[in-house]
Amino acid sequence: MSSDRKRTIIAGSLYIFGTVAGILSIAPEIDSSDYLLKVSENANQVIFAALFQFIMTIAYVGFAITLYPILRNYNESLALGFLSFRIIAAVLNIVGFIILLLLLSLSQKFVMAGMPDSSFFQTLGDLLRSGRDFMNHVAMILASSVGGLIFYYLLYQTKLVPRWLSIWGLFGTIFTILASFLIMYQIIDIITTIYFVLNFPLILSELTLAIWFIIKGFNIKVLSSIATYE
Repeated sequence: MSSDRKRTIIAGSLYIFGTVAGILSIAPEIDSSDYLLKVSENANQVIFAALFQFIMTIAYVGFAITLYPILRNYNESLALGFLSFRIIAAVLNIVGFIILLLLLSLSQKFVMAGMPDSSFFQTLGDLLRSGRDFMNHVAMILASSVGGLIFYYLLYQTKLVPRWLSIWGLFGTIFTILASFLIMYQIIDIITTIYFVLNFPLILSELTLAIWFIIKGFNIKVLSSIATYE
């Protein structure tokens, strides 16, 4: 098995692993109306969610790092742009991870203080929640999506995968960017049907691409048209 083929298998596996970790990183307590109490009561679950958010970040960055040595042989500038935006998205996601832990700490202090009827904890908590939502669903998504546009354009240009798959990824990314802008301007909320519908095409296309990487990999004819690397 060639090194190129091994890389695509690893990349596809990392994406699927990251997707599973992303699902496990959901912390419903954060979005409840009485989150200051719920987060403390479910501290282990929140820590578990934070851990998987961190794992998801590593997996998604690993996806870009794994593919970079192949992609740079076709267009080094685009390959570097894709990798750079994935790293930026990872940094923003780590900030969201830190905010989640800060919310847990605030919730525990709120309970230790006897759950006072004070606006201090609520105001600070609301600010932290808003910051986390902005990081996870706007800033991080936009950075990742810009990288995604570069990635799918590079795939379309090189024909490393079938063009229908690249086009699907491009349109899916555009819908995801639209969803993030609608969140940013408070036109829609995160936990809504329209937000899910706008993000679903990209989720499905990227899972399809990950499976394609594992089963088939990049186009062998295209790979053989340039010098191989180690």
